Amino acid sequence: MTDERTAELPSLPVLRVTQPNEIPDSGLRLQADVVIVGSGAAGAVTAYELSRSGAKVVVLEAGPHIPSNRFQEHAPTALETLYEDHGNQLNTTGDLAILQGKCIGGSTVVNAAVCFRAPDQVLRHWASEHGLDNLSSEALAPYFERVEKNLFIHPNEPHEVNYNGRLLIEGAEKIGVPAGPTPRNVKSCALSGHCISGCRTDRKQSMLVTYLPWASQLGATILSGTRAETFEVRNRRITAVQASAIDEDGTKKPVRVEAGLVIIAAGAVQTPLLFQRNEIGNSSGQIGLNFACHPSLAVFGEHENDVYAWVGATITAHAGDIENPLKGGYLLEAGMVGPVVTSAWIDGGIGRDFVDFMQRSKKFQAAVTLIHDHNVGRVYLDGDRKQIEYDIDDRDFESVREALRGAARMYFAAGARRVYLPVTRRTTIDRESDIDSVINGLRNGKHMYRLTSYHPQGTMRMGADPAKSVVGPDGRCHDLDNVYVPDASLFPSSLLVNPQLTVYGMASYISDRILARA
Repeated sequence: MTDERTAELPSLPVLRVTQPNEIPDSGLRLQADVVIVGSGAAGAVTAYELSRSGAKVVVLEAGPHIPSNRFQEHAPTALETLYEDHGNQLNTTGDLAILQGKCIGGSTVVNAAVCFRAPDQVLRHWASEHGLDNLSSEALAPYFERVEKNLFIHPNEPHEVNYNGRLLIEGAEKIGVPAGPTPRNVKSCALSGHCISGCRTDRKQSMLVTYLPWASQLGATILSGTRAETFEVRNRRITAVQASAIDEDGTKKPVRVEAGLVIIAAGAVQTPLLFQRNEIGNSSGQIGLNFACHPSLAVFGEHENDVYAWVGATITAHAGDIENPLKGGYLLEAGMVGPVVTSAWIDGGIGRDFVDFMQRSKKFQAAVTLIHDHNVGRVYLDGDRKQIEYDIDDRDFESVREALRGAARMYFAAGARRVYLPVTRRTTIDRESDIDSVINGLRNGKHMYRLTSYHPQGTMRMGADPAKSVVGPDGRCHDLDNVYVPDASLFPSSLLVNPQLTVYGMASYISDRILARA
């Protein structure tokens, strides 16, 4: 399907955001056709698509508006200012950091720009197990194409693949594993490697510089620092959203938005919590369940030559069997943020040992692992406290071991002399012949691995059966007539690949379903 609306996009978009200090102490009372909670991938795309139809749209974002020219290209500062819980959002066990953006543009501002379509095998599984025959690869292709064109998504060009990425491709090809340059939503990438701290040059086509400014120019009202809290419900409809805007001196200002249509796009953690706080939409008992997150590990391979894996794009190449996520497939993505973060991912020792380790960091080849994890977690409230209950399932640990085994084989094939594994206590593979014995000796357990996730999913499962799901095939909540959820919380299962493009495509698809129904 040819998407003619790309030609209508403003050439010089201006993002207009109402910040808390611009709101009077008495607060705001707004009326709109549509109120959207969340300004990330799902909220921004929906805001643009519905604004484009002529709807009066209000977007509420709990995080601050930080323009690109204020990004400092410094990871600790970015974690403090751009991330949920200042980068300290953890599972209940305390051994998995679940990283989400909390700012205008959401996680799209701080991710690594990687854009894969949902694997066909996953979509077929959704159809057979959850009745989602409408979400075939063929049905979603026009929506993926629309977003790919709008956001300049393309595989990294040769000059965008650094030495670290070339090493991964070389090693993968030698052992017969599919590999290649990674697709990203970037335009003339500056190759600064600061993606997770926000793109200061606006090369990354995040929602901060694309769909939100486009929606803004079409009349959408966007409020930062404004957290949705309660819903006014009449029969099967939310008639108003009550929120609080908090300015720099801590003054809390009430914001009330009346709207005929409500879009909850706060992400796979905050969306279910919002429903739970308001005790709505949960006749199936599934809200907050089925949490998955692609728990990731960093693996380093030490070479004789300098690699400088952090120089260039954050993610440059990938390797793995992407098309078989349900059959033990894994994905490796060549990337490294910098030598300081190296010590957070791998045990570098202490004292002189640590200094020596850091001096050798320039020789490290690096990649992170992704797996298709089962939806064994849950998100819930303990009083007013957010809880994310998730530990790696034994079935998923087998996939983790295969990803580590694959990485080690690729690294040695590319010439590495030693492989560092992300175990809490330093664990290395010093010879290629030791790969199986070391990997087979790894055991699943709490606080044993240095785990990170950028990809929370599930918790508002989509499905055809209202007794087994929260959201219907068109994105509308089974229990509520005017409420839609377009974010990653609706995924019936995890993807294996980065979810960004799938969220964009699903939000675009759901927007069309909304407009067709309207």
